[in-house]
Order: sequence, then structure tokens, then C-alpha cells
Amino acid sequence: MKNILITGGAGFIGSHLAEKLLGNAENNVIVIDNLLNSKSSNIEHLLHYPNFVFLKMDVSSPINLEGIKELDRFKIKFYGIQEIYHLACPTSAKNFDKYKIQTLDANSLGTKNICDLAVKYKSKVILSSSSVVYGPRPADGHYFKEEDLGAVDHLTPRGCYDEGKRFAETAMATYEQVFGIDAKIARIFRTYGPRQRLFDGEMMPDFILDALENRDLVIYGDENFKTTLCFVSDIVDGLMKFMDAPKGAGPLNLGSSQDVKLADIAKKLIEMTGSSSKIIFKPPLMFITHLGIPDTRKAKELLGWIPLVTIEIGLKQTVDYTRAHKAAL
Repeated sequence: MKNILITGGAGFIGSHLAEKLLGNAENNVIVIDNLLNSKSSNIEHLLHYPNFVFLKMDVSSPINLEGIKELDRFKIKFYGIQEIYHLACPTSAKNFDKYKIQTLDANSLGTKNICDLAVKYKSKVILSSSSVVYGPRPADGHYFKEEDLGAVDHLTPRGCYDEGKRFAETAMATYEQVFGIDAKIARIFRTYGPRQRLFDGEMMPDFILDALENRDLVIYGDENFKTTLCFVSDIVDGLMKFMDAPKGAGPLNLGSSQDVKLADIAKKLIEMTGSSSKIIFKPPLMFITHLGIPDTRKAKELLGWIPLVTIEIGLKQTVDYTRAHKAAL
């Protein structure tokens, strides 16, 4: 059996990752999440698995897995932890100010705690970093390569996240250099799909629910706001392939290289749902910015990974999920 730890595992990407890992009966999956801006309902359907344990914990606090009774059956003291996916970090767009200290802690204290665990158990570890480390979308529109040096103003109100992710990457690289652990950095670009938070500025889930209710679809920007969108199952697939890649691989971009206008996505959703909604534009939110486009050639060459889910198929799956869960949502 392989013991796998996911921090932030009750979140959007983390819950899908946990679900996919449990598809292999030889994986024991441990999820740590403080439920600050994630939901226990994302993983409720996984609780019946005998090889799954959820721990409501803050990754920024000291972590002693061997002292937790619920994990006795995984025999961590003897078998250790083989893989760690470090996804824990608040990403609330509308409530960004509310979670600034927690964001700072997750990127600094949390990352150090996870690196210490990786050293203790000699486990492989992946940091879920972000496209924000590259800075804003470049004026010439070139795609970001992993070798590009980012330009981030570390003193802005967003600094705890943007510079925090850069620090987290530095922490991973330093621990690899000093202790020789297998530490990898995944730079994830905008992702969408079922289980995204509602009414939190994510826009995509709000678009769908509002379209189903014939309410206005709100874009926090103008009609030219562009972004890339990668379906969550493709990101999960990329993370798992990356974990199995040779030591020293990365950093690695994971995302879609297809640039799309949010207004076009909103129109498509209105058509798909048969809605009478209209599209309106509001001033941008601090956490929703014009991010760049990833150059994903390295992921293709190293992992054989490319996004497989088209926008049309991904939107349909997300609409179907939202429609089925609309009452609960």
C-alpha cells in the first residue's frame, strides 16, 4: 500500500485528486484541510472508503501524523508517507482580504511544515504553485515558459498570494538542494469544473447557476477580458503524471494554451442552458486579473500530457453537475 497525503484535499482540485487516487485500491489517501474556504461536502462521498481518512487540520500548524489515532491502520510509523500533494492555500476572489494572514501562513509556514514531513519520510512532494509567479499578462502576449523570470510587486494587497507562491517555490527548491528530497513545482493556470465555489468570484460556477435561474451573468472586467481555462480532470491527470516523473523535473506549467474571451464563454452557457440571462460587466476584483498563457510543451515532452477535455465537453459536464446539485447549491 502507498500512503498519500493531500493538503487542501477538500477543495476544488484536491477533492478531484483524492477521488482519482482512490480509484487505485493500493493507495491510502489522507486529506488535510481546515475547511476555511473549501467544503466537507466535496469529499463526503469518499468517507466510506476504508483507505481514506479526512483530518480537519491547519497545515500551518505543526503536523504529527503518527500521533493521530484515525491513521493507525495506515501504520505510518513503519511505512511512512510516499507522496505528498501540497494544495492548501486560500484562493477566495471575493473574500481575499478576509484570508490574507491565512494565505501568508499557508504559503510560508504550511509549505515549511510539508517540506519537513517530506524530509522525515523521504517522500516525494509536489507544490501546487500558480501562474501568478510569472506576473501579469505580457504586453506582447507571449506564452510563459518555465524558464521565464516573473515580475511581481510583492507589496501589493495581493502580495501574500503572489509573492507567497514564489516563496513557497523557493522553499521547495531549497529543501531539495539541502536535503535531497524529490520536490516538484506545478504551476497551475486557471482551472474549472464541478465543485468550484459559488458566489466567490470564480465566475464560471456563478455563470452556470445564474444562467439556470435566468439571472444576469456578471463579468468582473470588460468585454475583452481573456483567460485560459483547463478542465479539472486534466489538471489532476497532469499532477499524477508529474508525481511519477523523474526526480529533478520541473517546474512545470499545467493549463490550457487556448485563450478565450469570458464573454464568449458566458454566451455559450446561455445557449447551452436555454437561458434568458443577459451579460453585464462590473469593475475587476483584485484577485481576478489578466493572467498569461502557458507554454505547455515541457509537460507534453516530459509527461506526454496535454489537456484532453474540450471547452464544450467541460462546460457540459459542469452544467450537468450544477443542474443536478442546484437545490443543494
